[in-house]
Amino acid sequence: MLTLLQHRAPDSVRRVIAAREGEAHFVAGFADVRSLAAEAIARGIGLAEMVDAAGTEGSVDPADELAAGRLMAPIDHADEAHLLLTGTGLTHLGSAEGRDKMHRAAAAGETLTDSMRMFLEGLEGGKPAPGQVGQQPEWFYKGNGTHVVGPGAPLRMPSFARDGGEEPELAGIYLIGSDGTPFRLGFCIANEFSDHLTERHNYLWLAHSKLRPAALGPELLVGELPADVRGTSRIRRGDAVIWEKPFLSGEANMSHTIANLEHHHFKYPMFRRPGDIHVHFFGTATLSFSEGIQTQPGDVFEIEAAPFALPLRNPLAIAGPTDVSVRSL
Repeated sequence: MLTLLQHRAPDSVRRVIAAREGEAHFVAGFADVRSLAAEAIARGIGLAEMVDAAGTEGSVDPADELAAGRLMAPIDHADEAHLLLTGTGLTHLGSAEGRDKMHRAAAAGETLTDSMRMFLEGLEGGKPAPGQVGQQPEWFYKGNGTHVVGPGAPLRMPSFARDGGEEPELAGIYLIGSDGTPFRLGFCIANEFSDHLTERHNYLWLAHSKLRPAALGPELLVGELPADVRGTSRIRRGDAVIWEKPFLSGEANMSHTIANLEHHHFKYPMFRRPGDIHVHFFGTATLSFSEGIQTQPGDVFEIEAAPFALPLRNPLAIAGPTDVSVRSL
């Protein structure tokens, strides 16, 4: 198993770390994962082969670097507008329960909420046979590279937000090749931070509730994702853990295949623009909000899951007020 990490030294010099078989080294000649992946695409080889071709130097301990605050999100783009954050919901077995609770009040008198109908459609048609197209999932836009938060950095809810809640997920990371082909670089753990109170008020406000930052775990897992991923999501307040629950991901615990979710995202030509980076969140079934937890500034979200060796921790904060005015020219 190969994982890639992005490292920034105190003097701001950046490097890529390759970790496998219990050892980690800097990759020679590359300052970021995007350029490493672009070179692999140009050579027609995989990322693991590219690491071997580049060579490594200097051993490093990723856990120590994480503790020292020197690990970044595992992907970024020099032009933040060319990194897109998107996601799909109602994709996991059991994921409809929390959403159904939020939306049931708005659907009084209906046998099924829209959320439950979409979940059942995915359950029936989200895992098509090879070569066939399955049911399309819920889809949302989350932002661009300005919304990417690395490990340890604050997740800032806007001053106008009504809630700041965690969503422990896996995210796929992609680079679009020069011919428009999407290349999956790998997967990372993530906190797809959202405003569930806004969403609960009216599910048509889902789009607003998703326009928030998102935290990416430090490790990019190269290759295929294990079918059964098991992790833990918790919230710390001071010295106490105020909420903790296991979560499941991977295709064995999903109502859609990863390939089906990828197809329904990249079927749009605007998402196949050469050079763009995509971070796509695959959904979750575990939310503290569904169990009545109200987060507050200073709380620390913590997400961990095998086979990732390092956790993702981020404190909750509130961004300062923004006075926006539109001027006529």
